[in-house]
Amino acid sequence: MSDPVPLYETTEAPVPPGAEAAWLTARDGVRLRVALYPAANPRGSVVLSPGRTEPIEKYHEVIGELVSRGFTVLAHDWRGQGLSDRLAADDRRKGCANGWRPFLDDYSRILSAYQARLPRPWIAMGHSMGGGLTLLALVEGEGRFDAAILSAPMCDIDTGAIPPLLGRILARLMTLVGRGQAYAAPPSDALSETFDTTVLTHDEARWQRTLRLYQAHPDLVLGSVTWGWVDFALQLAGRLRRPGAVEAVRIPIVIATAEQERLVRNGAAEAVAARAPAGRHLMVAGAYHEILMETDPCRAVFWDAFEALVRALPTPGSTGA
Repeated sequence: MSDPVPLYETTEAPVPPGAEAAWLTARDGVRLRVALYPAANPRGSVVLSPGRTEPIEKYHEVIGELVSRGFTVLAHDWRGQGLSDRLAADDRRKGCANGWRPFLDDYSRILSAYQARLPRPWIAMGHSMGGGLTLLALVEGEGRFDAAILSAPMCDIDTGAIPPLLGRILARLMTLVGRGQAYAAPPSDALSETFDTTVLTHDEARWQRTLRLYQAHPDLVLGSVTWGWVDFALQLAGRLRRPGAVEAVRIPIVIATAEQERLVRNGAAEAVAARAPAGRHLMVAGAYHEILMETDPCRAVFWDAFEALVRALPTPGSTGA
């Protein structure tokens, strides 16, 4: 008998009705957690890809809203976070990565496993790292989507006081000499943050909801990044910058950035939107990084853009092919 697949909930973040969670085994044996949330009389399907550190459960409000809007939702935990297998044997909370290819292979396998259950049209929705990886998947040839809408996508990261070129060299060197699973920043996690110091959201109720989720289920918590993760993130940014890469993606793409962004480079995301043949950039005034976890007025800007995107797509019909 296979292990049960939990979907945790708290009073503030209940599991949406009808959820079906499952384990999926990646090509290299990593176990991935995936969850399907069917909609009655669906208008289409949304594949939801969270950001770094974020488990499926953090998006239960968003998933519920999508289902109520008539969309079947497929959500997943990236390898190395949530309840998918963690990648460092010595410390569960290390934020690890071993290049971008395993992430994209996982993504493709998840889509293939569920495509017969995903009504058309397909919309990719991703936040931060999930948005960056969604873009990279499209650039690298994933052609099953009809549109994409991305929240503060990680098209490049801020290396702080370290110049970008030096950051790329240092991260690559640390990874090559076997230090890829060493912390690149002092260990910390969501349990040690306070609302007064957060640069994620201005909405204290939503911030507290996530904190209580992590307090109740600490196995969901992920901490600081490693050198291998930094190397991966900078590789991803480099792939997106290649001439002709984004230009080859023909589907409509909405890229929403946060006016008060502190974690990813808005300029890189804006450049992607400008280069994409059917790209649109949307700045969300007053928002911190987590647009979908922000105050209701900020979130309304995103949802209005989502509905405008959907209205321009073909009428729902056959399931994915």
